[in-house]
Amino acid sequence: MDIGYKTPDVEFSLRSAALIFNDNRLLIAKSDNNDCFYTVGGGIRENETSENAVLRECYEETGCYFEIDRLVFIQERFFRTDNTCHQEIVFFYLMKEKNLKICSGINTDQENEHLYWIPIENLKNINLVPEFLKAALEDVPNKITHIISYE
Repeated sequence: MDIGYKTPDVEFSLRSAALIFNDNRLLIAKSDNNDCFYTVGGGIRENETSENAVLRECYEETGCYFEIDRLVFIQERFFRTDNTCHQEIVFFYLMKEKNLKICSGINTDQENEHLYWIPIENLKNINLVPEFLKAALEDVPNKITHIISYE
């Protein structure tokens, strides 16, 4: 079970996300049911580390095994969807580059979700969430960066 809870006032989740690069492109996902793109990743389960969660999510969504390079961002994100307030904490891990055979448009483990390779310079032209990634990935920091965002 993923770590999180729902109250009448807020939904909280704890998540891990992967920053997967290849040939100056970022691997991102998009559901047919949403208008935004997002990184590969998902909820951290009870008694699971954020590192193990990102490795599990990468395999579940891509069918490929990855190695972690390092933790890059920790984000505290506050946002609204419809009439619901959301708060999430996300650990963003830079994954080690490999020669990947993942084609744009293939499905993840979710029926209506697909993976896409987007050139880094084109991220600013798409609806990518969280928003801070558009600028932050142009020059990935060498240290862990804490981000607090209200979207």
